[in-house]
Amino acid sequence: MLQYNLPRNLPSADELPDSDETPVDNELQELIPGLLKAILLILWSERMDWFFGIDMGIYYHPDKPAIVPDAFLSLGVERFYDEELRPSYVLWDENVLPTFVLEVVSPTYRKEYSTKLEEYQALGVLYYVIYSSRRRRKPRLEVHKLVNGKYELQPGHPVWMSEIGLGIGCERGNYSGVTREWLYWYDADGKRYLTPEEQVKESAQRADRLAQRLRELGIDPDNQT
Repeated sequence: MLQYNLPRNLPSADELPDSDETPVDNELQELIPGLLKAILLILWSERMDWFFGIDMGIYYHPDKPAIVPDAFLSLGVERFYDEELRPSYVLWDENVLPTFVLEVVSPTYRKEYSTKLEEYQALGVLYYVIYSSRRRRKPRLEVHKLVNGKYELQPGHPVWMSEIGLGIGCERGNYSGVTREWLYWYDADGKRYLTPEEQVKESAQRADRLAQRLRELGIDPDNQT
């Protein structure tokens, strides 16, 4: 449960701006979080205790502007609470801090490795993830974990986040018709979870193999009643 000092009379999410009105600098800031969310919607389709926000304001104090990461994941909250969905993520309403925050570094540097890191650290976000495809000599993906109030860079790839039950890493693939390096979720053994498109393709391939096996047994799968 979230506990910190706040004024008594607090605005609701509907009374607060739902955006900082700052446009994204790069389409990847939408597509990369979008792919992660699309995978989760299938992987955790039976769960209703999580929320993945994209370019959504996180309000931590009514008199201060919202923090707007490219994406964040909260556990132990309602997936949605009415048909209007969340206009923003208000900590004094949710009572749960995001467990995971993602920033995708754009051509316009936005202090992801300095000011934002300090903000998420002060707020108490457990995992702060930074991805920059433009990096050459340093890791493009950094996963920082809060340990005794300070962020520590986590080794390895993919990085397993036990508190979430997911790993995160990057590799080349195709999403939305674009072949490049993307971020993906991984299991505890380092195996990548499939994208929705890959799952559809895999299901079709299984169906084709089954149909071929039935034909070999003298059964016409296209003429079954």
